[in-house]
Amino acid sequence: MPLRRLTRPFLAAALAAGLLAAAPTAGAFGGVGHRLIAEMAEARLSPAARAEAQRLLALEPGATLVSISTWADENRSLGTARWHYVNFHRGESCQYEPARLCIEGECVVGALEKQIALLGKAEAIDAERLSALKYVVHLVADVHQPLHAGFFDDRGGNSFQLQAFERGTNLHSLWDTGMAVNWPGGDEAFRAAVKAAPAPASPGTPVSWAEESCKVVAQPGFYPEERTLPAGYAPRWADTLTQRLQAASVRLAQVLNGALGPR
Repeated sequence: MPLRRLTRPFLAAALAAGLLAAAPTAGAFGGVGHRLIAEMAEARLSPAARAEAQRLLALEPGATLVSISTWADENRSLGTARWHYVNFHRGESCQYEPARLCIEGECVVGALEKQIALLGKAEAIDAERLSALKYVVHLVADVHQPLHAGFFDDRGGNSFQLQAFERGTNLHSLWDTGMAVNWPGGDEAFRAAVKAAPAPASPGTPVSWAEESCKVVAQPGFYPEERTLPAGYAPRWADTLTQRLQAASVRLAQVLNGALGPR
């Protein structure tokens, strides 16, 4: 089709599709990880925060913290695609600089700061606070997946192709779901390992969470030297994976207790 015959709506749609395709994969830790983080966080809620969360969730009959944990991926759009990640520059320190890395607040750190503030506004309308709750539950998990705070040059590991567990994949997907679904002993063993992982030493902030994730990605050996995953890679990084999931659950509970608890 000649370019002059393309309609403006067609061009806009094509541009939106292209930008979405260029963005890093949004599903940190996959559905399994998101649901587990929400489940573990819910168990740590104060009575007041639990009651307020349930009141907001009642706007959508049947909704739970676990069921909304993947909502932000399922409703991803051009306007929110950048909310799921922040990319650092390879070879530089993992210091978050919003003016360079999160222009106009359009990254996971900026989105979290905004949505946490909105969730804590008792005067905001309930529908807005429920939407904020959905984003907070999801994005706290996202920022703890190391490659959601990875490097620009390979789109957070999405462009680093490799063979792992007898299939073609990429490094980002490996950390999202690959290691979890191929965990020795299966799903129950994976859940037990996450729950047994040590809790983080400090609550931190969205900024420090992103910097932590970047520092994981920057460690020697995080990127496999070969494009066929070495047999020792998953065992080597298993503790890091479970600790990041545990940290996400603890910190999510802390955020919700602060935003939904007594003023």
